[in-house]
Amino acid sequence: SLAEAFRGVKAHFLMQEFVREAKGSDLRAFVVGGKVVATMMRQAREGEFRSNLHRGGSALRVKLTREERATAIRAAATMGLGIAGVDLLRSDRGPLVLEVNSSPGLEGIEGASGIDVAGVIIDYIERCARRRSR
Repeated sequence: SLAEAFRGVKAHFLMQEFVREAKGSDLRAFVVGGKVVATMMRQAREGEFRSNLHRGGSALRVKLTREERATAIRAAATMGLGIAGVDLLRSDRGPLVLEVNSSPGLEGIEGASGIDVAGVIIDYIERCARRRSR
């Protein structure tokens, strides 16, 4: 198996389950200060299962379910992050956390969501700085 081959060369690796029902799409929830401030769905291009925008995927406007929002917020909090990009998959078992990004890019999300995410981040940082200076 592939895992045995990597073990044989003593390489570090991470294996992820393939979630067929996600159909080449994932959700990005941008969490700032414990709130989901912007969302998008990334859809893979034809013939590809990875939805990364730099691989030709597209960014679409999406509304998260209450469970998806709660999962994204919980994932960011679990990692101790005030700012995070949480990638989720829609599965038959409910939302699955694909990854939590501590330094998420803004590519696609501002256009897809119509939200000035950079401005929201700046406001959050300013609020945190004011609290610390008291």
